Amino acid sequence: MSQTNILDNFLISLSERESSNIVYNHYRDKDIRNNLRLYFEYLLLHWNDVLVVGETPGYRGCRLTGIPFASGEIIKKCQHEIFKEIRSKIKLNETSCENTATILWSYLRNHSSVSVFWNAFPFHPHKYGIPESNRKPTTSELEEGKQYLKAVYCLFQPKRLCSLGRIGEAVLRETFPNERIEYIRHPSYGGKKNCIEGLEKILGRIKYRSC
Repeated sequence: MSQTNILDNFLISLSERESSNIVYNHYRDKDIRNNLRLYFEYLLLHWNDVLVVGETPGYRGCRLTGIPFASGEIIKKCQHEIFKEIRSKIKLNETSCENTATILWSYLRNHSSVSVFWNAFPFHPHKYGIPESNRKPTTSELEEGKQYLKAVYCLFQPKRLCSLGRIGEAVLRETFPNERIEYIRHPSYGGKKNCIEGLEKILGRIKYRSC
């Protein structure tokens, strides 16, 4: 199966997940889903064999954009090549700022490469009836997320697997028990310095490729 077909099937599977009082599926919106397509299509041409898995989308970031670890403000203003290329095609109904996204892209804007970013649970978990809130994913949600993680792995065939935070690390170890998992500290709760150091350690050993 071609990469295009794999990506098409993946996006369809994301769109089919129902929202609920505690989970919002932003990928049911065709514009947000297409934003993810644009991001993945760019990465398939310009990526670096590294998959970085975080926890979940936040309500100020990926929930609004569809792109993991990218807020609307980052998409509009970041001068990294990826956003210069896809910015004009991105559609945003709402723009906001997210601290994690700002920290990551303030660092990444100085690097020509971009890792494949994804989340252990790709939908937005929130408190009951309060969409503009974040909560940790449940065990069953993380189990559900593994099927999407495996699909991303199939699409990109990464050589290195990295986590951004402990939940991403645990899910990667459970999903790919025979693979080496590299841990990066999440930048929240005072972890910015260690996060940047972890990113630098990984980016300093990247082997670039072009499809």
